Amino acid sequence: MINLSRLNGKPFVLNADLIHSVEQNPDTTIRLTTGERLMVRETMKDVVDRAVEYHRILRALRPPA
Repeated sequence: MINLSRLNGKPFVLNADLIHSVEQNPDTTIRLTTGERLMVRETMKDVVDRAVEYHRILRALRPPA
């Protein structure tokens, strides 16, 4: 889960596993695997960095095979 903010400043948490793509033109738009689109205050780089960090943490917590 990653913390983000809607354009009106209201914070929300997004399941990073649902992110299909992220675009910035000029607002950052996240397209989810469900087809839903979300516009957020964070930059595209911030969203990607948070999603990558989320997945790093998950891999670190996974027990060795």
